[in-house]
Amino acid sequence: MSEKRSEPVPAEPLRDQVAVVTGAARGIGEAIANRLADMGATLVLTARDQARLAQVKTAIERRGGKAFVLPCDLTDEKAVAALGERVAKEHGRCDILVNNAGVGVLRKPLIDLPVEEWDQMMHTNLRAPYLMMRSLAPLMIAARSGHIINISSNVTQRLPAGLGAYTVSKAGLEALTRVLAKEEGPNGIRVNAVAPGPIRTEMLEEYFTKMGPERTQAFLSSIPLRRAGEPQEIAAMVAFLATDASYVTGQVIFVNGGGPGG
Repeated sequence: MSEKRSEPVPAEPLRDQVAVVTGAARGIGEAIANRLADMGATLVLTARDQARLAQVKTAIERRGGKAFVLPCDLTDEKAVAALGERVAKEHGRCDILVNNAGVGVLRKPLIDLPVEEWDQMMHTNLRAPYLMMRSLAPLMIAARSGHIINISSNVTQRLPAGLGAYTVSKAGLEALTRVLAKEEGPNGIRVNAVAPGPIRTEMLEEYFTKMGPERTQAFLSSIPLRRAGEPQEIAAMVAFLATDASYVTGQVIFVNGGGPGG
């Protein structure tokens, strides 16, 4: 009986593919962009911080990767449509879309939250991913293949007081993920979400500073793995969904160390 040999894993499984990553200038978005670029994908990067985004682009290119910057107001329908047109014209395809850009606020009761802050949260965390999907999905439909990965949050399970608007926006994003997966599955498009727990980014470090060392330690101790995660750990899950998870769609994957208890 001959031994069954597995197919060799390509060194760059995303070679010749185009990946669009929003909020790619720092933190989780930067880690995702770097991971996909190192796997061979051509990156299209967008974020508000153009200076930081240029640094990410340069770092990718120094490692031999390909990256392009497309500035865009993701809450502006016409601007996002124009971004999709440029991707189509300059690259001819979009294989992976990672909707990572988002905003958060410090704890504030819903009834005390200014309507302007509510609107900003919904526009950035929910409307923008919707517009990006509308803009780039036609390229995936034409190819009958594509992966959309939305970055949600652990708060959709915790439902913490004081983060109501953020939680609602991310819960809406997860619903959008599941509905779109059903609608576009027949077109060969997989749609999933990754829901991080506390990840060591600049935003989390600022939050820990405001909490103070004792409350921070108590928070970390409530996590079964007893630590915050790293941006690279979210990037690893995104990379898995974009490559090996060929029968996974309509799912929300929690990457949270077991989940904070607070």
